Amino acid sequence: MNIRKDAEELLRASLQAAMELPRTCVTESLGILPQTEGKLLLVAVGKAAWEMAQAAYEVFGDRIDGGIVITKHGHSRGPIGPLTIREAGHPVPDEHTYAATREALALTEGLTEQDTVLFCLSGGGSALFEQPLLPEEELADVTRQLLACGADIVEINTLRKRFSAVKGGRFASHCAPAKVFGVLLSDVLGDRADMIASGPACPDASTCEQALAIAEKYRLSLSPEAHALLREETPKELPHAETRVAGSVRQLCESAMEACRALGYEPHLLTDRLCCEAREAGSFFASIAKTHSGNRRKLAFLAGGETVVHLTGKGLGGRNQELALAAAMGMDGLPPENALLFSLGSDGTDGPTDAAGGIVDGSTASRMRASGVSPADALANNDAYHALRAADALLLTGPTGTNVNDLTVLLVE
Repeated sequence: MNIRKDAEELLRASLQAAMELPRTCVTESLGILPQTEGKLLLVAVGKAAWEMAQAAYEVFGDRIDGGIVITKHGHSRGPIGPLTIREAGHPVPDEHTYAATREALALTEGLTEQDTVLFCLSGGGSALFEQPLLPEEELADVTRQLLACGADIVEINTLRKRFSAVKGGRFASHCAPAKVFGVLLSDVLGDRADMIASGPACPDASTCEQALAIAEKYRLSLSPEAHALLREETPKELPHAETRVAGSVRQLCESAMEACRALGYEPHLLTDRLCCEAREAGSFFASIAKTHSGNRRKLAFLAGGETVVHLTGKGLGGRNQELALAAAMGMDGLPPENALLFSLGSDGTDGPTDAAGGIVDGSTASRMRASGVSPADALANNDAYHALRAADALLLTGPTGTNVNDLTVLLVE
């Protein structure tokens, strides 16, 4: 079917654009890096850390006096000059996280006003860069509670900052009086620098009152020590630190729209700040498909952002897979040649799975049923992964080396 071939081409183009963002954002940002007089140290953290560090090393080479790269397990692509490469746990920190963070803190200890820390940060850094102020087991439990309750990334990171010695501007405080120049690849809606990877080098705009309200809203189970930390304020001024948000899902959406036009589609960007329940977003996209299916124009409806999943079942999946499953249920019975939807995480991993997301049309739900899977039961159990796998509707890309939220595209002919 032409629409399926178009979707595959659009997927390739979108992923290629996403993978180019880390290199582009770092290279462009380094043009305004202040002149360094003393040591130049590189610390790169996040799912895109390896690519960002590689770009920085290509610019500075031997001018870098030392550095460390901390990325997710499986996201490193080999050595980068003399830089130390470490892989760690995500979305829950592990012993590798804590060990790598200690190395980064040791590297940046005892610096002077003449020294500069180039801090390349991308999504995933909240889990990958951590020196907890709580026992490690308790921090892991709190992280799991936050991921399961349906809290959005800003709410999650507002609390994470207060349980950490490196988040919420505290890493920049550790580096003082050295200058800290941050280059950020955003995975946060609205590109709030203090929320990207919980803002290790940014003044924190969130307050104790907000943190306490979030804990109450989701009825989190917290120890007295954790409650006490929520009442400790984070740094609000960091005059020695400068931050530049150099890439986000907006650029990914724009690249995807260009690819749609090249394929003859009329693109419509619905939003680059999608932030509702994943299943509700899938249902909404299915409604759009039913409205426009069979029209005489080739239309593309796009959304970038990050939905949430409220875990009530015990299945396997991620927000993009749950969105795709809900869309498949809503599109059930539409001619598959008339409408197709895909939703994927730009980092190539969606939830605790090996899939980036899902790709569905009007025949997907019936294929699930033919394989003995009830789409409704799978959605109720948060088991989108196995439902989509039964219909051969999983998107498997492997790690992309970037992280700028998610992209959902509906093609209608």
